[in-house]
Amino acid sequence: MRRSNARNRVASNSNSDNNSKKMMDPAMKLQLRSATTTTTSSPSRPSLFPRHIPKPSTTTTSKSRFACIATLLLTLLLLLTYKIISSKSSPSSSYSSSHQRVRYGIILDGGSTGTRIHVLRSGGGGGIKERELLDLGSMRVNPGLSSFAKDPEGAGRSISELVEFGKGKVPREKWAHTEIRLMATAGMRLLGPEAQGRILEACRRVLRSSGFKFRDDWASVITGSDEGIYAWVVANYALGTLGGDPLDTTGIIELGGASAQVTFVSRELTQSGSSHIVKFGNTTYNLYSHSFLHYGLNVAHDSWREALVSKDFNMASQSLQEGLRIDPCTPTGYLHNVESWKFSPSSGSDQSQYQPTVQTKGNFSECRSAALMLLQRGKDKCTHQHCDLGSNFIPHLQGRFLATENFFHTSKFFGLGSKAYLSELMSAGQNYCGEDWLRLKKKYISHDEEDLLRYCFSSAYIVAMLHDSLGIALNDERIKVANKVGDIPLDWALGAFILQTTTATDADVQNNHSWGAATIFSDESPTLLSVIGIFIILLLTAWSISRWRKPQLKTIYDLEKGRYIITRVGR
Repeated sequence: MRRSNARNRVASNSNSDNNSKKMMDPAMKLQLRSATTTTTSSPSRPSLFPRHIPKPSTTTTSKSRFACIATLLLTLLLLLTYKIISSKSSPSSSYSSSHQRVRYGIILDGGSTGTRIHVLRSGGGGGIKERELLDLGSMRVNPGLSSFAKDPEGAGRSISELVEFGKGKVPREKWAHTEIRLMATAGMRLLGPEAQGRILEACRRVLRSSGFKFRDDWASVITGSDEGIYAWVVANYALGTLGGDPLDTTGIIELGGASAQVTFVSRELTQSGSSHIVKFGNTTYNLYSHSFLHYGLNVAHDSWREALVSKDFNMASQSLQEGLRIDPCTPTGYLHNVESWKFSPSSGSDQSQYQPTVQTKGNFSECRSAALMLLQRGKDKCTHQHCDLGSNFIPHLQGRFLATENFFHTSKFFGLGSKAYLSELMSAGQNYCGEDWLRLKKKYISHDEEDLLRYCFSSAYIVAMLHDSLGIALNDERIKVANKVGDIPLDWALGAFILQTTTATDADVQNNHSWGAATIFSDESPTLLSVIGIFIILLLTAWSISRWRKPQLKTIYDLEKGRYIITRVGR
């Protein structure tokens, strides 16, 4: 009976176990089976927990790594965005944001024969080649500032009219932000420092009360090299080569009233006073720029007159008898009034003494020889291997050139185009010099008589300078005469304005002397470094927080619940 009952209990228990197994969750069966399998792999030490359970912390670590990578990618994306934006307004090709808006500027060009005002405006963005630079108007008053050496206050009065002209071109609300600068050139350079100072101070008093933005150092006498560099800048801006390959740029030869300038990219070593480094963005230009004072057309013509009446003038063909001089640079038939000629104090001519008679007999060849004599004066003091103008060394002219100012005015008078050869100018000069004065007056009745008297000399002087001195062939196609390119006038004042309105990192000019009112100093912007620094700090902060908050996890088997659970363990 007992055995029967025991058998029944065993059977009952067995049935109960079978029912329990039937009611067990299928997932639990899989878990137990997995556990059993793991346990049986190590029969020496049975264990309920598997030894090689995948750690859920791997998922958390992956999320942490993903966060760091995402932060890094975001940083790179922002830096790339900054690079794209800054490239559109980078120093090598554009204005800074402060110059994107319209900006006005006024420059007074204090030349040797007159003072001219240029009212200029810049606007828009883009690269140097795309900037909108406009000359809103110009006006000239005579005589030049240097003529007021004995009446400095007259210099101030002479520019007052120009200031009023500028006020009519610039909107009134822009006056306080419009810079006005006075830049005097060769005429003032001929004066002594004291005379210069008195004239400039009289002009400063007018400019201070003009209503425009002005500082005293903005009224100055600029160097001849600066004048040449400004002219080179505006020429290459107009041609679209500024900021490009140095070998594609065009040189400038200017013939002013009191001085001449030669500026071009040179690959030769030059003397320190004529060597200049100009930077636009990432492009560096090694410029030769030199000003030849006293070699301007008007001063040269006056020097020729002084040479005619001086005692040391010795050209056999010019003297027929004692007290008589022959002038080959003035058309035949014109009567000179020597007593009315004004000579500089430094000349050897004493007007208090008897003056010789000057007879005109126009002859281009002889005038050209006389002009060459003037250009070569002082050559005995040459300290270089060779000297082209007086005692001055000029490197071999390389590339294309534009001849401006009096080169252009003389060619225009003779009806020559911009591409005319020097040989054509020489032919026109020969015909003009050999013409009778009375016929010339009838032919050019609308021209000023004083100008007509100079064209024989100017044509011969230009050929003597460009061909006989600088070695430019009579049929050389590299040199063109011009006073503008398109609608842009080739005036050095516009070149000065371009440099003044260019940001500090757009352009940098390195000279061995002060560069006057328009000196540009380089200044690297710290913006990019600041952005990089900020994002590095953010990246490190995110990584530190991720490490600090990284949870410690542990996997255990919950007997009551009959399954594995993951629990967080504090540090």
